[in-house]
Amino acid sequence: MSAVRRAEATWRGDLMSGSGVVSAASSGAFTDLPVSWASRTENSDGRTSPEELVAAAHAACFCMALSAGLARAGTPPESLDVSASVTFAQIEGGWKVASSALTVKGRVPGIDAAAFQAAAEGARDGCPISGALKGNVELSVEAVLA
Repeated sequence: MSAVRRAEATWRGDLMSGSGVVSAASSGAFTDLPVSWASRTENSDGRTSPEELVAAAHAACFCMALSAGLARAGTPPESLDVSASVTFAQIEGGWKVASSALTVKGRVPGIDAAAFQAAAEGARDGCPISGALKGNVELSVEAVLA
C-alpha cells in the first residue's frame, strides 16, 4: 500500500522580487498560500515558506509517531503539543535547510520525564519526515511533561 500526496506551486518573476503561491492539491486543505524569497530569508510578513511547510510536516508526523510509540508502551498520551523550528541558513556560500528542532510538551499519565524523553527521541528517529531529513539536516528533540 502507498499513498501519494500532491502540492502545487506557481511563481512569477525573478527570485528576489518575484512571488508565488503554494496549494495542497490532494486535500484542498489550503490554497494559494503566498510565498516569496523574503519570507524565507527575512520577515515572513504574512507569507509562508518551504521551511515553514517542512516544519508543519515534521511536527505533525512526530506527533503521530510519538503517540503511537507511547500507546505501544502502555502509556497513551492525553495530549501532545509539538513545535518544530526549521532553520534555513547560509552555509558555505549557499542556502540550506540546516536543522529541525522539535519541542514537545506532553500530558502522559504513568510516565516519568526520562522515559518521555526516550520515547520522544525514538519518535524523532522513527517518524517518516525525520527519515526524509536524516543525514542532511540536524535533528533534535526536547520533551517536557505537562
